[in-house]
Amino acid sequence: RAAEWQLDQPAWSGRLRITAKGSTAFIKLEDKTSGELFAQAPVEQFPGIAVEGVTDSSRYFVIRIEDGNGRRAFIGVGFVDRGDAFDFNVALQDHFKWVRQQSELARQAQDLEQGPKLDLGFKEGQTIKLSIANMKKKEGGTGGTRPRPAGPGGLSLLPPPPGGKSGSGERPAPLSTPTQLPGTPITDSLLSWPQPTAAPDVWGDFAKASG
Repeated sequence: RAAEWQLDQPAWSGRLRITAKGSTAFIKLEDKTSGELFAQAPVEQFPGIAVEGVTDSSRYFVIRIEDGNGRRAFIGVGFVDRGDAFDFNVALQDHFKWVRQQSELARQAQDLEQGPKLDLGFKEGQTIKLSIANMKKKEGGTGGTRPRPAGPGGLSLLPPPPGGKSGSGERPAPLSTPTQLPGTPITDSLLSWPQPTAAPDVWGDFAKASG
């Protein structure tokens, strides 16, 4: 309990700093003028035996100091400002939170190294088959087009409109087939060639007159 301490007559007053080396934090008590080290408390776990809060105040703590030769002692420290005591707690909590995160990352990395490794390489003689749907659709669309029937003379005929009737209700007139004249080729256009008329029989009238 802090009430049992002689708070009005502290044995020492100075500056407190927290440093870290690896996973261990160090609470250092230094002279506020010269910076000379008075005592330090290595902390390997928090909360733990190295740092404990008192039961009757949030501004006072018991820390375990060491001299480096194996000698240890428990002393009480306190802060005049409650905000400084809060920062002291938070600094220790943040450090050991970081230690736990690093330990978890190292454990995960070790599990990955010890786990089975996937061999994604091709074995000798192994093949792979790819099926690309877009290429099949394009090829099918090109080859599936039916040619339109060609009419006489090589002209393509269009199918009748749906319903078999035109908009006016009349059927379209059939296309006439061109007549091929001797020595005249049929072109791709539909043309109506005039039919040859018979020449007048001039000699017939002459024969009647002479008879």
